Amino acid sequence: MMSQVLSEQALGVRAFAALLRAHASSTRRLNAQLSADHGLTISDYEVLLRLSRAPERRMRRVDLAEEVLLTASGITRLLDGLERSGLVDRGSCDGDRRVVYAVLTEAGRDKLRTASATHLVQVDELFSERLDEEELERVAELLGKLGDGDGADTACAPDD
Repeated sequence: MMSQVLSEQALGVRAFAALLRAHASSTRRLNAQLSADHGLTISDYEVLLRLSRAPERRMRRVDLAEEVLLTASGITRLLDGLERSGLVDRGSCDGDRRVVYAVLTEAGRDKLRTASATHLVQVDELFSERLDEEELERVAELLGKLGDGDGADTACAPDD
């Protein structure tokens, strides 16, 4: 019985390690392409995408940090760069001066649309060159079981 438990644990550990390697490799490749083609990181892209889908294209910075899995200081650094590039602005809250919003600018929407046109093709190519359609469906299904169920597709096209 103990060897069966160890064997099952080892399989889970192997699966987790494979997931981490696949994520790191995919992220490196896609990040390099996005950066070379559009001057954006994957994190930049995800922030622009989340803002494009938010009501009035604005979110509280703290909520945005939580959605993209960054710390408060991490989201500040990321947003500072996007603000310097003119892709995001700071917004205030009339009801509470302590609340600061990240607001997607028109330039940010345009940059996201342009980046999405090539990024989504690159994501599709990365997966379709290694997996057939049936395997892709199975991988999506299996990884969906591991997700938190929020249904957010960070690689999807922006809402217009």
